[in-house]
Amino acid sequence: MNIINIITWILFGAFAGWVASIITNKNRQMGAVANIVTGIAGAFIGGFIMEQFFGAPGLTGFNVYSLLVAIGGAVVLIWVVSLISGNRRRR
Repeated sequence: MNIINIITWILFGAFAGWVASIITNKNRQMGAVANIVTGIAGAFIGGFIMEQFFGAPGLTGFNVYSLLVAIGGAVVLIWVVSLISGNRRRR
């Protein structure tokens, strides 16, 4: 794996984490590093969920499908962390 691939994965994770933080209304609370970590971890989580529960392929490269899987996994990750930490939004 060369440096270009690593930078591409970091940007992919940052974008996925950023979109997930907007979806979950956590954008103001998360910084760039948190978005990157959330997006990359979300890609793993989303890929696992797709393969284990739906029988569909997880990440298939740098394409829209993989981006949607990563965003979905990042949303799940943010939701679980919010649930555990007790920072749920009060209505």
